[in-house]
Amino acid sequence: MFKRLLRSLQKKPNSAVDISCVERSIGYMFTRPDLLQQAFTHQSYVTHPTNSDIYSNERLEFLGDAVLELIVTQFLYDKYPAWREGELSKLKSVLVSRRVLARITSEFQLGSHLLMNRGEEQTGGKTRISNLANLYEALLGAIYLDGGFDPAYRFIKHTLLDHFRQIITDERNVNYKSVLLEYAQGNKLGAPNYRLLQDSGPDHEKIFTVEVQVNSGISAVGEGRSKKLAEQEAAKELIGKIAPHLIENNGREDR
Repeated sequence: MFKRLLRSLQKKPNSAVDISCVERSIGYMFTRPDLLQQAFTHQSYVTHPTNSDIYSNERLEFLGDAVLELIVTQFLYDKYPAWREGELSKLKSVLVSRRVLARITSEFQLGSHLLMNRGEEQTGGKTRISNLANLYEALLGAIYLDGGFDPAYRFIKHTLLDHFRQIITDERNVNYKSVLLEYAQGNKLGAPNYRLLQDSGPDHEKIFTVEVQVNSGISAVGEGRSKKLAEQEAAKELIGKIAPHLIENNGREDR
């Protein structure tokens, strides 16, 4: 009831953001809806001359990034007491990655509420990974300023940490080239060497074949619709030969 009273006294922001819809989606009611309004304001919207008095979400994104880092770091620190700093950092980088945050924001259908200029919107701004990831952090920053640490933690838990296992075992979030590089250097195998063997097919359906080799002489081959994808597949194949446990657990299961 107290929150409703505060909201009735709060001057409503002049925007197209459907605040009630967003609050229902994220499960949190703001006492300061102006913070939510700011979280959904893209920088391109601010630069429009008629909106020069509105702040963008960049400062909230800066704050939200720090809150996210703290909460995810403590979560991993408590969950894996025997892990070294490097292992924890690798796992954290997956959880707070642009791709993961953007996917969460997209699943909650929050991008449609972003305020941006016509040019940004027409070029796919409301579905762009960078914008969606920034929105997640800005919204988190807004929640933290509005309600403090506890609701910010609950938001991260509900949207991210409750899906922890699914995220870290999703191959879309695994960089096999990084896993291979770290393993090879840690076991004195040198830096992996990638070599394009061939590209075949018409321009719109090319298939690239890449070979990767380490100093021990062991090599593997991978294919993909781009050179980068082929390198990822080759790295995965080589890991399967020299360190299969990293494939079985994606290098991130409990030890």
